[in-house]
Amino acid sequence: MIERPLTDWLPLTKQEVEKRGWDEVDIVLVSGDAYVDHPAFGTAVIGRIMESEGFRVAIIAQPNWKDDLRDFKKFGKPKYFFGVTAGCMDSMVNHYTANKRLRSNDSYTPGGEAGFRPDYATIVYTNILKKLYPDVPVLLGGIEASLRRVTHYDYWQDKLMPSILVDAGADMLVYGMGEQPLREILRLTRMGVPLASMRNINQVAFLHDANTELREYNNWNTVALASHEECLEDKIKYAANFKIVEVESNKWQANRITQQVGDQVLVINPPFKTMDEAEVDKSFDLPYTRMPHPKYKKRGPIPAYEMIKFSVNMHRGCFGGCSFCTISAHQGKFIASRSETSVLKEVEEITKHPEFKGYISDLGGPSANMYKMKGKDESICARCQSPSCIHPVICSNLDTSHKPLTELYRKVDANPKIKKAFVGSGVRYDLLVDDFNKNNEDGNHDEYMEQLVTRHVSGRLKVAPEHTADDTLRVMRKPSFKYFKLFKKKYDLIQQKHNLNQPLIPYFISSHPGCEEADMANLAAETKDMGFQLEQVQDFTPTPMTVAEVIYYTGVHPYTLKPVKTAKTRDEKQAQNRYFFWYKPEYKDWIRQRLTKLNRPDLLERLLGSPKSEKTGKPGFSRNFSKKKKR
Repeated sequence: MIERPLTDWLPLTKQEVEKRGWDEVDIVLVSGDAYVDHPAFGTAVIGRIMESEGFRVAIIAQPNWKDDLRDFKKFGKPKYFFGVTAGCMDSMVNHYTANKRLRSNDSYTPGGEAGFRPDYATIVYTNILKKLYPDVPVLLGGIEASLRRVTHYDYWQDKLMPSILVDAGADMLVYGMGEQPLREILRLTRMGVPLASMRNINQVAFLHDANTELREYNNWNTVALASHEECLEDKIKYAANFKIVEVESNKWQANRITQQVGDQVLVINPPFKTMDEAEVDKSFDLPYTRMPHPKYKKRGPIPAYEMIKFSVNMHRGCFGGCSFCTISAHQGKFIASRSETSVLKEVEEITKHPEFKGYISDLGGPSANMYKMKGKDESICARCQSPSCIHPVICSNLDTSHKPLTELYRKVDANPKIKKAFVGSGVRYDLLVDDFNKNNEDGNHDEYMEQLVTRHVSGRLKVAPEHTADDTLRVMRKPSFKYFKLFKKKYDLIQQKHNLNQPLIPYFISSHPGCEEADMANLAAETKDMGFQLEQVQDFTPTPMTVAEVIYYTGVHPYTLKPVKTAKTRDEKQAQNRYFFWYKPEYKDWIRQRLTKLNRPDLLERLLGSPKSEKTGKPGFSRNFSKKKKR
């Protein structure tokens, strides 16, 4: 294997800066992740954009915040500003389970080691930089900053927190996918405009002195939220705020949002319109090495990189609008797709990787099968305020053709260096069920599904029905479970036709707002009846900027302001989660007691069978999952 020169990566050390002949650095990026020079890692994308615009960029990756802070000082004062991100995940989600237990590993650190970033990393890093370099501006970005840009509930402290700009003391925040605002910021920076004067850029947030007038820009209308202090006093006002923020975040012609917090006003400028194909390609086609920085070699592999190093992200955004999910809150509901040329170019690049053996692990995106989907008449999309294009029904203006995706799969397959290209991302199954998605005039959904099942499933296919109870699914903004059953029927028929045996792996969530204990018992019984023995399960975590987080904290739905029951105590959450594992002997007595107490002998019979059949070992308890084990 030929060693690449160190200068192929953005510099991580003072020696690498000197090697390039630089006497100073224009911008220093501080990240909670290890530096992987790959388009799936935000710091690499931002750094490469800055480099492409002619700026000298250096990265401080996972700095030690506990010692004499030498990591923060190694490049000295940058000419223009610091950019700070917690990394590819919110640092609290990264650190803690749904039960608030500290995780023992970190997928974005060499060797998977935990402990290389602080809690609330964005705040900690910025506070340190402001003490060391009080006159240097700090620009925040990444998912932690994006989802905490306004008053938000923090599950780990169990309290409302103000915009992250307040606690961090940063000068500006870029929310969402940052390429468009960043290029504008860099353009103005090159002209000598200070960060503090950039007040008319879309998709940024900043704090403004409440005692001075806020100027009007770009003919934006301004919508004022209830103040942070009012939200602390009144949960309903916080819930009402969320609806405004979600609606404005997903509009083409959005309003500017303001919120008073103490003696300052938080200002959130409207987002840019979703990137077009050429703009998305520009980000993905930058000269990434597609590998971790060489300094990590002796520390072991970076799990997040190992998972995606032979995968291709074909689009961004998700129009599902699921209540528990942050994808649309950060990436937007409108799909930003890459061109076929850009995708095929990246596939070719992957084939040059020294470890590549001919297998693409994922041709996907946030949802695997939303590539190139958009409104048929985009003037209707421009006026739309709905947070989801497919809930409660699929919008009649949404083009859900899978033909572009099917054709792209075939072109990837045609590359002689590719033995197999798999789809590892979750497939949005409801788009493929004719009873739910009526827009299948030319049968392209069926053509796609046959191609997917016969050519692109790596042993099993992941889908996410999330629940079986219609009431809970409505709160989740997910379709009725009956459509999953229809999808499974369609999937099984294709498997039978081609003599395949690839299990369907469904994902479910326990303790979601709107779900009661009997609903979880019914979920366990329904999935058992279908032959599933669930192993991959998730307990609900209220993450900032989601409908479900607002319901969890306030007890009401932000769109209706009507009460929604939610499991909140550890005992309630554990009780719901245990039903997933009805097949484990240690839970049988517990389930029997709970369902007896709930007066649900019907569910008890379905889950555990009659006491007689259990004692005799006759069918009634294990008829479905014994077949699963033989697979």
